[in-house]
Amino acid sequence: MKIELRDLTEENMGQCFGLRVAKDQMQYIASNEDSWNTAKENDKVARPFAIYCDGKMVGFTMLAFDEEYEDPNDIYWLWRLMIDESLQGKGYGTAALKEIIQYFKFHRANNIRLSTKDTNTNALSMYRKAGFRDTGEMNDEEIVLQLDF
Repeated sequence: MKIELRDLTEENMGQCFGLRVAKDQMQYIASNEDSWNTAKENDKVARPFAIYCDGKMVGFTMLAFDEEYEDPNDIYWLWRLMIDESLQGKGYGTAALKEIIQYFKFHRANNIRLSTKDTNTNALSMYRKAGFRDTGEMNDEEIVLQLDF
């Protein structure tokens, strides 16, 4: 399973916007089109990518690099991670998370943070298996997790 993070382009954007999570997961993540709009509004910080496996688009992720932020624990964030509902449960999320972690390490991050609702049990299980730990902090109604390198 070869996972790649590819830039969103005019050629792949429509396909990316067509990816969907399962209905019961919609409460946890914005649509890819909404995430793209957020990325455009935060273009100095947001890094949106389509996730490909063996040349096939399987998901979307958006990372945040706020290098001007004073607290070193708040510089690097995993803002979005989704795998299309038809492909979930096949290891793509775990494989994509490993690639995302490598991307952050390559860009000299000391840690990665993310937030999600405590009811998002499948995602939380995946993040915790990857080494993310609860910080005890809240981001609005979401718990914050952090992975230190």
